[in-house]
Amino acid sequence: MSELLDKARRVRLMAFDIDGVMTDGRLYFSPAGDELKAFFSRDGLGLKMLAKSGVRLAIITGRDSPIVLRRADNLGVSLVRQGVEDKRAAMADLLRGEGLDFNQAGYMGDDVVDLAVMASCAFSATVPDCHRLIRQQADYVATARAGSGAVREVCEFLLQAQGNWESVMAAYRP
Repeated sequence: MSELLDKARRVRLMAFDIDGVMTDGRLYFSPAGDELKAFFSRDGLGLKMLAKSGVRLAIITGRDSPIVLRRADNLGVSLVRQGVEDKRAAMADLLRGEGLDFNQAGYMGDDVVDLAVMASCAFSATVPDCHRLIRQQADYVATARAGSGAVREVCEFLLQAQGNWESVMAAYRP
């Protein structure tokens, strides 16, 4: 457990996949062909809390969707990469731009396209119904499901590991 906490303490930029992490992984399309996604509001608050503690947030996803940009804007996440085939390269680019390196990064993914970036980061997390190879790679496996609190759980874990839980929660307590 102390090794896991050490990894979590180093995170200065935490990136998240969308489908299968921030959403339940299902792809919804309207009759007109519009893509729809459902996001969990408590995951969003967890992301805002993590950002308030000073951790930079990023989204790296293989699909390209205007819904992702709208959600990112709503959460104040300015580091967004969509339509990405090589997520490790996208993370390297984001880190370079922030003056950070992989030893200060975390990533949460759920499928084999996330393996390389997860293996490169100091801290990696996943959801319970991830691909088996991702489970083997992940430092932390959330108990909550994708699109139903897994992101919030990881955010709270990072806040606690970094000693920022109480200061962030102070804003919400009477």
